[in-house]
Amino acid sequence: MRRWQSAWRLIPLFAVLTFVLTGCGLENLTALDPKGPVAEKQLSVIYLSLIVMIGVFAVVAIIYVYVLLRFRKRPGQTGIPKQVEGNHKLEIIWTVIPFLLLIVIAIPTVKYTFELDKDYSKDPNALQVKVTGHQFWWEFEYMNEKVTTAQDLIIPTGRTIAFHLESADVIHSFWVPTLGGKKDTNPGMTNMHYLKADKVGTYYGKCAELCGTSHALMDFKVKAVTPEEFDRWITSMKTPTAAATSVQAQEGEKIFKDKCLACHAIYNTQSKQVEGGKVGPNLVNYADRSTVAGILFNRESGDLKNNLKKWLDDPQAVKPGNLMPNPKNVPGSKMETSLDLNDQQINALVEYLAGQKQK
Repeated sequence: MRRWQSAWRLIPLFAVLTFVLTGCGLENLTALDPKGPVAEKQLSVIYLSLIVMIGVFAVVAIIYVYVLLRFRKRPGQTGIPKQVEGNHKLEIIWTVIPFLLLIVIAIPTVKYTFELDKDYSKDPNALQVKVTGHQFWWEFEYMNEKVTTAQDLIIPTGRTIAFHLESADVIHSFWVPTLGGKKDTNPGMTNMHYLKADKVGTYYGKCAELCGTSHALMDFKVKAVTPEEFDRWITSMKTPTAAATSVQAQEGEKIFKDKCLACHAIYNTQSKQVEGGKVGPNLVNYADRSTVAGILFNRESGDLKNNLKKWLDDPQAVKPGNLMPNPKNVPGSKMETSLDLNDQQINALVEYLAGQKQK
């Protein structure tokens, strides 16, 4: 019996620990720190609902404790207390009050539901961006500017961004918590969504729909910049990168054209045009991006090449389940297709891709 009593005492401890764990998470992936008007409206509804719920809980808890103490059985009391069949006045009150509270919550909820469902696809002042979810990366096409990139979404501050959400394979969900709520990308259809960033900054996004082995690694970044800087970025994406100069980079360019161009688009320094396939991420100005594969951060000067080497050595080890063929023949890899490149060729590819930048 004592053993069971000791076990029961642990329940409050586990309850407290569970409550504490709810606060664990990444600061850059929270809806409680809005950086745009969409997120601010959504947070206001969250706070309103929370205030109402806390108020209801407090009132019910106070009444419960009062009744428990006020009408408890007294010493020497043996009779049965007076039984109450019902109280019409109280029944009306506790029916009307919840109804009024629901109306208080419903008014802004319904209002913002319609406001946040606006379609900006025909708005000439909105930036039109086609977002395509792939297993396990994001493609961003600036529809009017004729620019395509991946993983890093660059947007101007103070301007509405109209997203045309699509999927190349399974259902994904586009979510940038600090800018606004999530919306699914469905195969065979286009969902509309819009966001706006008020301030310059980097905001983190994720796929919020279980989509496969590396769902948790399907990250991306939204970089909000000034309108002037955005225009410069668009221009840079249309400007050919410098031709490879070192022998190693030139060798890497040959390998890329032979082994990688069927899936990945990149600037052809000879034709001065973007050429290549669309199966994999567009690699124009690839070295200017903040990550490799969306999850290996290029924080220091040497990180880009190290991360590229890590990725090309074994893509499945970095992001399991991705559809990229193994550049090297990796024994025991889950990806059967291999490009059969050796270490020297991998290093040449790294050197070439590290030179694909404007900065």
